[in-house]
Amino acid sequence: MQAQLDHLVVAARSLAEGIAWCREMLGFEPVAGGEHPLMGTHNRVFALGGTAYPRAYFEIIAIDPAAPRPAHARWFDLDTEAMHAALARRPRLVHFVAASNDAAGAVAALAEFGIERGPLVAAERNTPAGLLRWKISVRHDGARLFDGALPTLIQWDSPHPADSLPASGIALASLAATHPDAARLRQAFGAIGLRHVAVQEGPANLVAELDTPRGRVRLESQGA
Repeated sequence: MQAQLDHLVVAARSLAEGIAWCREMLGFEPVAGGEHPLMGTHNRVFALGGTAYPRAYFEIIAIDPAAPRPAHARWFDLDTEAMHAALARRPRLVHFVAASNDAAGAVAALAEFGIERGPLVAAERNTPAGLLRWKISVRHDGARLFDGALPTLIQWDSPHPADSLPASGIALASLAATHPDAARLRQAFGAIGLRHVAVQEGPANLVAELDTPRGRVRLESQGA
């Protein structure tokens, strides 16, 4: 079983706020993206370069005000009051998603440690390059777990979106997590075969360092 970073997740109160934040912080304005009818969200995405993360991309996500509210909780804690309060201050890095070659096996491996990552849900999104289809782990309560430091799991049933995204001039240099329960988080990473994400004990935080047109930029979740 192997897993690797699929994409970083930056959440915003609105997609317009997220795009403006990206332009100011990273010196880049993404135009690719679309809607997630299953979750009532929409996004903008762009490719990330980087030696350790060759097929990773960056997602800015927000609740879609034009979409019907789903009957279930939205992913990534987007319906919680705590997340609403965090995003009222500014868009921020909140999570990451890991691509697995055996997502069902990875969910089962986490369950053996008493971690319920959630069932795999089929999802899709139309793009100019064609229909994207994937299976993704989503808990019924929409929780990320470990303050966002335990990745959501994804397995692609279509070509990977990074294959059709143009170069952005932004590269991910590193991704690391700190957490009070670092030992258990390391066990979870080992169980799903995740590499290239360092874990240390400390206050809950997810830290991504990116090389951008504005120089090196450090993004932190800061416990959101």
